[in-house]
Amino acid sequence: MQKRILTIQDYSCLGRCSLTVALPTISAYGIECVGIPTAVLSNHTQFESWTFSDLTNDLNPIVKKWEKYNNHFDTIYTGYLSTNQVDIVKDIIKSLKKDNTLVFIDPAMADNGKLYPGFASNHVTKMKELCLLGDIVKPNVTEACLLAGIDYPTEDKPLSFYLELCNKLITSGMKCIILTGIKCEDNKLGILTYSKDKYDFVSYDYVNASLHGTGDLFSSALASGLTLGFDLEKSIDVAHKYVVKAIEATQSDGLDGILYGPEFEKAIPYLVGLLAK
Repeated sequence: MQKRILTIQDYSCLGRCSLTVALPTISAYGIECVGIPTAVLSNHTQFESWTFSDLTNDLNPIVKKWEKYNNHFDTIYTGYLSTNQVDIVKDIIKSLKKDNTLVFIDPAMADNGKLYPGFASNHVTKMKELCLLGDIVKPNVTEACLLAGIDYPTEDKPLSFYLELCNKLITSGMKCIILTGIKCEDNKLGILTYSKDKYDFVSYDYVNASLHGTGDLFSSALASGLTLGFDLEKSIDVAHKYVVKAIEATQSDGLDGILYGPEFEKAIPYLVGLLAK
């Protein structure tokens, strides 16, 4: 039977991020993607200005309409949420989660040492509560530091720092952390997977690029791989290669990746080829 993912996050009409990249990426894995848009933006917030239509009041009615239909989801995957939506999304997860449902949380609230515009410290508190419902939590280093209540490192740190960071999150009640964006001394970027019983660290060549939406692209691919039953190592590797291919396509075309995001569309045939192996 075809797998199905429910993803809950915003939709930006212009600029590849959030649902704009989640829907086609999840579909490329051969998985049905059901999306609940939490808001509709004319374009994402890296542009100079934007329109914003809040759909908070629509979240519960959407889910209510599914009660008499097949509303089983193999994975529930959350992305960018406003502070007042977190409690609603927690209730949605609790109502829809079955014994075999994977809950994948991307905190999607901060980067480069600071919260995204519009978020205050109470958002971190709310996001901690949501992360406790996750089977997988995928923060970047900034988000992990905020969730753990420690200062963001302004200089390179040894692996032991990130192990302790993840340990703080696990001891707070989270189950499994996939920490991204770790800077390594050999000009590589690392990804640390950490759970109560074990950890694994992989590093990749650093790609010199700054593109909005690559985190959403990676999360969507990673959640999809796990939904198909890939182990963590394969899920991370395929997701990473897909994102790098999208970045390379963007750089080749000279596109402004900050505004318009990664040209992931050109990387989808490559992703399908990886999945066929």
